[in-house]
This record gives sequence, C-alpha cells and structure tokens, in this order.
Amino acid sequence: MPATLSKEERLSGKSAIAALLSGGKWGHFGHFKYCVLKRDDESPNRILVSVPKKNFRRAVKRNLLKRRIREAYRTQKSLMQEKGRDVLFFYNSTQVSEYAAIRVEIASILSKI
Repeated sequence: MPATLSKEERLSGKSAIAALLSGGKWGHFGHFKYCVLKRDDESPNRILVSVPKKNFRRAVKRNLLKRRIREAYRTQKSLMQEKGRDVLFFYNSTQVSEYAAIRVEIASILSKI
C-alpha cells in the first residue's frame, strides 16, 4: 500500500459525512474522539479530520494540527486491516500536541479499528 493520501481517501460530501455521524460508532483515545463507519464496498478507507475553532481561534494552529494528523494517518494507514471504512478524527484538546504524540495516538486508534 503506497504511503500517499489521495483524493479517494478523503471523506467529502454532505451525505457521506451525515451518514458517518449518524450511523458510526464513537470512541475516544487521548486527545482524540473518533467515529468509524463500515461501508458495504471494498473501496479505500476514507478519513475526515476536524479541529474545532472553539479550541483554536487561529487558523494557523488548526491547520498545523490537521497537517500533523493527516501525516500521522498517511504514514500508518497500513495498520487498518480492513477496507471500506470511513473515519472521523476529532481533535479534542486545547493544547497543541507534538507530532510524535499525535502519531502514537493515531496508531493506537487505527489498531483498535
């Protein structure tokens, strides 16, 4: 599996996001809440990253965290064994974490899923 994050691996569209939020299973680990929904097809896994404006008023910090989360997922996405899953990563802390800490938490979440 190549270590890239293509357009097909990003979750987009109102109906797909609404289906994930309404029918997905929620969990939390460390600084993250996550939601997972298993789809019927065998297409690639898709992710959505959310960092709330309520916790980080400056877009620079929100974008930094989103880049770190996407990079941690991109380098470790092979930990997810099954295909056809939609995943939402919701950063739920008021502190900016280092990349190493985010990477460890994402790895734990991916191995649980």
